[in-house]
Parts: sequence; structure tokens; C-alpha cells
Amino acid sequence: MAEPRMFYEKDCDLSYLQGKKICVIGYGSQGHAHALNLKDSGCDVVVGLYEGSKSKAKAEAQGLTVLPTAEAVKQSDIIMILINDELQADMYYKDVAPNLKAGDMLMFAHGFNINYKLIVPPKDVDVTMIAPKAPGHTVRSEYQAGKGTPCLVAVEQDATGHALDYALAYGAGIGGARAGLLETTFKTETETDLFGEQAVLCGGVCALMQAGFETLVEAGYDPRNAYFECVHEMKLIVDLIYQSGFAGMRYSISNTAEFGDYVTGPKIVTEDTKKAMKKILSDIQDGTFASNFMTDMKNGKIHFQAMKAKAAQHPTEVVGEEIRKLYSWNNENDKLVNN
Repeated sequence: MAEPRMFYEKDCDLSYLQGKKICVIGYGSQGHAHALNLKDSGCDVVVGLYEGSKSKAKAEAQGLTVLPTAEAVKQSDIIMILINDELQADMYYKDVAPNLKAGDMLMFAHGFNINYKLIVPPKDVDVTMIAPKAPGHTVRSEYQAGKGTPCLVAVEQDATGHALDYALAYGAGIGGARAGLLETTFKTETETDLFGEQAVLCGGVCALMQAGFETLVEAGYDPRNAYFECVHEMKLIVDLIYQSGFAGMRYSISNTAEFGDYVTGPKIVTEDTKKAMKKILSDIQDGTFASNFMTDMKNGKIHFQAMKAKAAQHPTEVVGEEIRKLYSWNNENDKLVNN
């Protein structure tokens, strides 16, 4: 199998977007970044939103044209879907499918709905992906700074013979080609993204920090100490890894910490942990996770909301809220969660 290619601005031709109208469906984290970056790159952009969307006023205030989703799709040649995974299929069959024309390009920033065949596009349209590897606000701020956010690029269906050219042009339009566009597939992106979120980035990291916190508190240590050591300082370590990799992080910490890293890490992440990770990956690959997720979403999110409520009651949430008030850089007006 050939090594995936990396594309940069020199490999992308923005002229492929000339004369094309691009519809960005959704105006959340990614939606606003894609639409504004494309607009600033000289592209003809329209935002598609459902009737009554609270985002309409914001998008219009930022100089964008907003139309009902079905009308936006009807007028466009390139349609990027940037709403929640669980909402995409119903929206697609209601507003997008009836208004697609032969030769249009249907785009995604995550392969979930295509990979699990929740959305099955007609054979006469291109189906591609540009998936930024950062939150939308970073995609926007990096573009404004003259930089870019690395993205994944994939072609699932090439009806026009130029699907990759159009996708690369879109990637350049949002600034991704300034950093690099890594070639992948919808299947690989979906499976690795879900696995990373569940086993490491969200599920794994949160569970590890909370288990460490609980261990110290149960041993009689002050919860505030436990929070500082097992939760707060995680960012310091992750920032070092982000900047310089594991070796850079280990160079920056004490010999005591580095020695403990080597002797203790394998005791925490054991062969049993790896077996659990392999089962998680298997459930993602065979569609078990996707099926369970979509079933819960369609049944009123009962399990999802119960898990969310339980997580909100964990002692780290209570202690953390008090600890974060001590931070000189903390701004109560910028809280991500409003209770």
C-alpha cells in the first residue's frame, strides 16, 4: 500500500472553486470557520441553516448570506455538511438529497455517516472530506494569522474525475494547505478518530485523571492537592508533548518524574488495557458503537443524558470549579459550560 501523500499550497489550485457556489451547512465551531475562511479566500459562500436557527443573525452580521438549507443546497455546487453526526442523515434526506445535481460535490469533515452508510449519496456526485485537526476557533484564528491548521483529505467517490482537485482547493480555501493536507480515507479517518476520542483523548484521559484523583482522596489527601496533581497539571505535560513530543516533555521534567514515568507507566497501561483498547477498536470497526450511539440519540438520548448527569456529579467537578477560580487567567465570562 502506497504511503499517504501530503499536499501543500503548491499542490492546490483555488481556481477550481471559481464559478462555484459553496454551501456550508451549520454555523457552529467548524461551520463559522469554514465559511469565513472561504469568504476571505474569495470564494462564493452561502450558509445553510434550518428555519429559526439562532446562528442566522450571527452569520449575517459577519457578512455571510444565509438561506434555508434546502434552498442553499439547490443554489450550490459544493455542499459541506458541518452539523452533529446524529443529525446529518435526517437533514440530508430531507434537504440535501432532493436538491443535489449531477456533478455536485458533497463534503464532510468527519466520515461517520458515509462510513456507516447512514448517508448513501447518488453515484453522480463527488464525495470528499476535509477534516481540520483543530477546533473551529483555531481554524479561524490560524487563518487570520496567515497560518493554517493541518487537515485530512479524502475522496470516497469521484464522479467528475476531479474530486481530489476540488477537495484540495477547498482545503486551501480554509487555510489548511498552508500547514498540510494528509491523504486518508473515510474509513481510516472515522475509525481512528472515534478510537482516539474514546480510548485516549476523552474517555481514557478523563478516566485516568479521575482515578488518580480518587486514589489520593481515598488515601486521605486534600482533594485540592489531588486536583492540582492529577488534573490541573495534565495541561502542562500535554503542552510539552504537543510542542516537542515525548522526548521533549521528558527533557523538561525532573529526573524523578522521568524515572517514575518509565517504571510506572507500564503498570497503569497493561496488557489488559491494550486488550480493552482492541475491543473498543473492534466495536468501532464493525459498527457496534455507531449503532449503539445512533439508537440512543433516536430514543431521546436517555443513556447519554444519564451518563452526562452522573459525570457532572464527580468530585473533580466540584473541586475543580473552586480551584479554577484561583487562576489569574480565568474569566468567568468565558466558561465553556453554563449550568
